[in-house]
Amino acid sequence: MSIFKKRFILPALSVLMAMGSSCKKELRDTGKIYEKPLIVRDPAVRSLTPEESMETMHLPEGYRVELVASEPMIHEPVAIAWGPNQELYVAEMLTYMQDIDGTNENEPWSRISVLEDLDGDGEMDKSTVFIDSLILPRILLPLDDRVIVGQTYDRSLYSYRDTDGDKRADEKILILKDTVRDNANLEHQSANMMWSIDNWLYVSRNSFRYRFTRGKMEIDTLRDAPVGQWGLTEDENGQLFYSSAGGEVPALGFQQHPTYGNLEMPGKWEEGFEKVWPIIGTPDVQGGNKRLREDGTLNHFTASCGQSIFLGDQLPAYGDLFIPEPVGRLVRRAKVEHINGKTVLRNPYGETEFLASTDANFRPVESKTGPDGCLYIVDMYRGIIQEGNWVRKGSFLRPVVERKGFDKHIGKGRIYRIVHESGKPSRPERLLGRTSEELLSYLGHPNAWYRKTAQRLLVLRKDIAVVGELKDMVQGEEAFYKSWFNDTDLALGRLHALWTLEGMDAIDETLVLSALADEDARVRRAALRISERFLEVSNKEVFAAVSQLKTDSDKEVLVQLLLSLRSSPIGEAKTMMQQVVSGNAENEALTVIGEEGIKDVPLEIETLKKKYILERPELRNSVVNGYGHFKTICAACHGPNGEGIKNTAPRLVGSSRVKGSIDVPLRIVLNGLTGPVDGIKYAGVMAGMKGNDDQWIADVLTYVRTELNDTNRITERDVKRVREEVKDREAYWTLEELTGGK
Repeated sequence: MSIFKKRFILPALSVLMAMGSSCKKELRDTGKIYEKPLIVRDPAVRSLTPEESMETMHLPEGYRVELVASEPMIHEPVAIAWGPNQELYVAEMLTYMQDIDGTNENEPWSRISVLEDLDGDGEMDKSTVFIDSLILPRILLPLDDRVIVGQTYDRSLYSYRDTDGDKRADEKILILKDTVRDNANLEHQSANMMWSIDNWLYVSRNSFRYRFTRGKMEIDTLRDAPVGQWGLTEDENGQLFYSSAGGEVPALGFQQHPTYGNLEMPGKWEEGFEKVWPIIGTPDVQGGNKRLREDGTLNHFTASCGQSIFLGDQLPAYGDLFIPEPVGRLVRRAKVEHINGKTVLRNPYGETEFLASTDANFRPVESKTGPDGCLYIVDMYRGIIQEGNWVRKGSFLRPVVERKGFDKHIGKGRIYRIVHESGKPSRPERLLGRTSEELLSYLGHPNAWYRKTAQRLLVLRKDIAVVGELKDMVQGEEAFYKSWFNDTDLALGRLHALWTLEGMDAIDETLVLSALADEDARVRRAALRISERFLEVSNKEVFAAVSQLKTDSDKEVLVQLLLSLRSSPIGEAKTMMQQVVSGNAENEALTVIGEEGIKDVPLEIETLKKKYILERPELRNSVVNGYGHFKTICAACHGPNGEGIKNTAPRLVGSSRVKGSIDVPLRIVLNGLTGPVDGIKYAGVMAGMKGNDDQWIADVLTYVRTELNDTNRITERDVKRVREEVKDREAYWTLEELTGGK
């Protein structure tokens, strides 16, 4: 018996035996939905107990909701994450909109707590403040016994650790230093850092990713990552899913990995997917009456956030995307379907939602797969959900908040889990104290929480003693160990073993060649991504093996082949890409992705640099920086090229207001804009951005005016002048005030 068989199979067998029959039971979803209650157009707003609130929640047949934690154990929860020893960390924004004006919102009074379930019944028994005195924590990522934390306005990142076992952090280490304060609105900053299967750490917005190496963060740039907001998730293969509340886009960025740039395709979801179906009237929607049906319910996603691909083993929903919508008091379940290489989302319940509540204070803001194999929902439970920039005097929302008394409902919060009658929440196991050899047996676990946690721990340890066994897992004798794992997905074990070796810097040519020939398409796709390091240096053996996949029967493998071939500098790579495209002329995804890869076009940012260094060198830095700001903030509403988005925001290209007197766009950016534009009433208002410094505003407007409209720049001095002129103004502008309506 080989070392692999001795050390891997037997521990894994014990894990499966400990899991009992739960992983063998077939989970079934009847698909039967609840009967909608009568809609109350203008509901009363009152605080309910957790038990009362749970009675207002409607779920499909077979599902039920259970309470995990609530006030006074937690307050204002916005994010959760489990450590490897089952401790549940909770980020609490204790200063978020505590009154209608957001008074003291930026004070360091928020915290991260750690919850413990002492008796294993699924309900938390103890809460301890892990880190106190934070400013609106927004990044929460457990590593091993360390936790990465990021705060609002602060671009630096720290790791925290409890060294004496009292559940309170007593070690704080700077792992990424950035002294530039982020002055963007708190809804427009990076959040929700995630350790992906490829061992890179991604955030919800900005074209950066990070690698945690030797106790520090290394930064890598992405070509043009999707612009998300609160929430980031991935499927079992590592494909990321973003969402954008500002752009009212429930899901984006899921057609290809952001390392290859952003790609959105028509037909990415079924017709009508963007419509939502609450069971409660929604008077407090920032978009105003345009976003309401005749019965008073929200008609479109607006605050989609905290999404997650469910990868647990105790609900019949594996691989589905769950999208909380706190304004609509609901959670959407989306089936993720792969059709000829294109990913398409659909709502399996038609004009109904997976979870919907008639409690006006129910505010689901995040969802997660738990170690017990169930789905968790974070409920911020409060009246006002919109940040103060959208509730200012002159907004649609302010009189609604005042009339309904939404501002009086603060300081609470709940965490729920969704269970199903055909499954049974498993009792979580602690992984931190496991040996590296023992962790290997979790890489094929039916619950992805264990697979991902075991991989992360192994990568952090870099224990070379298990490298040989990991390679055996990728290249092992499947026929022998299949009988031991008849209820486990062996390919997922090989997939995570492969990425674990990548994270341990133990990838070699032989391993890649083996994985490229794997019988499972998921492993072949991962091998293609990993092969790029060999393609970049024109490795002939790897290129030949990659070439064998050009006739692969799996369309998603072909998509990844086209993406990975972009890494090869040799001419044969583009020839092969053309062959794949030609051989699949009727396939939309392969045609679009292939033709993009074949193009000899520089990246947009490099094009801008070259253009302005040659033509107008004095503008180069301002335009390039402005481009980054525009793509991160403005493009979500005004479109990636400033052409506008129907019903969301007007076009900027060719706009007389943009091209005319600099005072008009400056006033709009500083204080915001409300009311009709060119006779069109858009959903909501444009929020002011005066929280950004003068150079930021000068750069973004310089990009809009010079690159998009071929007119003159705006300087930092211009911004300073206009800022002083309007310093006492808090209300939004209207075009009638600024231009006489023109």
